[in-house]
Amino acid sequence: MPRLVRTLLLLLALTYSAMGTASSVWVLELRGAVGPGSADYLVRGMHQAAEADASLLILQIDTPGGLDGAMRQIIKAILASKVPVVSFVFPGGSRAASAGTYILYASHIAAMAPATNLGAATPVQIGAPSFPSVPGRDDDKDDGEQSIEPASAMERKVINDAVAYIQSLADLYGRNREWAEEAVREAASLSAREALDRNVVDLVAEDIDDLIDQLEGRSVKLGDEERTLVLGDPVYTHYQPDWRSEFLAVITDPNIAYILMMIGIYGLILEAYNPGTLVPGVVGAVCLLLALYAFQVLPISYAGLALIALGIMLMVAEAFAPSFGVMGLGGICAFILGSIILMDTELPAYQIALPLIMGIAVTSAALLALMLGMVVRARRQQVVSGVSMLEGQLAEVEALHDDRPMVRLQGELWEVDCRSSLSPGDVVRVITAEGVRLVVVKQTEKSS
Repeated sequence: MPRLVRTLLLLLALTYSAMGTASSVWVLELRGAVGPGSADYLVRGMHQAAEADASLLILQIDTPGGLDGAMRQIIKAILASKVPVVSFVFPGGSRAASAGTYILYASHIAAMAPATNLGAATPVQIGAPSFPSVPGRDDDKDDGEQSIEPASAMERKVINDAVAYIQSLADLYGRNREWAEEAVREAASLSAREALDRNVVDLVAEDIDDLIDQLEGRSVKLGDEERTLVLGDPVYTHYQPDWRSEFLAVITDPNIAYILMMIGIYGLILEAYNPGTLVPGVVGAVCLLLALYAFQVLPISYAGLALIALGIMLMVAEAFAPSFGVMGLGGICAFILGSIILMDTELPAYQIALPLIMGIAVTSAALLALMLGMVVRARRQQVVSGVSMLEGQLAEVEALHDDRPMVRLQGELWEVDCRSSLSPGDVVRVITAEGVRLVVVKQTEKSS
């Protein structure tokens, strides 16, 4: 019996020990364009993984690229992470293009799934058709690929900075720095197998379980120390974006920020037109502040923002001081041009949709036409108030006050001047008004 008890106690101890040494693996996802929302989510996820003493952090990537500022924020968090970060381009069909390539190079371990690709890391402003570039051929290559030779000094600065940056990341973990330069200068891309063969990534895995199996016992350089990964049968924690990250991702969408800006501007205009309404002013102020916050983290053109503001001011001015459409048409043109150039980037994910721009422009033009129509109709209407409406009306002399005849019009007594003598009961016609007195002519004699 004592032997059986000892055996049971040993089994319990082994079970407890195994449970106590189970590794913790955190899984985060980078899907879609790299922007302020995704950067906030990933950075806070890395911090929480470190606080939870995670053994490993897996970053699943499927991105076409994104903003340089957000990308560098993510890379700084990876380099400062106390938890080994594995960037994994997964599942099949995913890509780590542009900014995703830089993030892959910055990770402690770079992995890809079959049927994925990476590369095309040329800064978009340099490689975009809107920038003049001179195609040139690298004399050291015979594969027929052409490199992008920037045409201006500013473009050369940007592309050289990008090359130096990705090569410095490659040197951290001994990855292929020559191909990294090709990815920037020539927008080169590689499949998963080619990337492994050319020492761009560290391994190719079918899925996360296969990735964990290949990482078991692997040494990772974490700062100045080497750490051996002992993962065993890990416990996975799938870290999801919270409301803050999702809210930030929504309002930093260029289309949403643009709509918030328009709601804010028109809300303040309505509040100024009808002081005390409160609802348009409050809603407008909140929306405008949210839009301004979004714009300060987005690559906007201040010239575009100024053109939008000018266009709206001209359209409002046209409504209050009609200029036969000159200010209105100029305002619409300025508004459309400013909206088109508002986003200072060629990334498709950070462009304002042209249908949205045209829709808001048409709506603004319709409101302008409506207000102009109301102004024209108001000018054509007969005056129904004021002294001028008394002209031509007939009135009867009601009384004499200090020998001055008085008539009643619109419920008020008026003193009148007339070349003819007047008595109570005489009918007069109003010719004009002089101050508070009416000039009249006698129409009939006193009735009998």
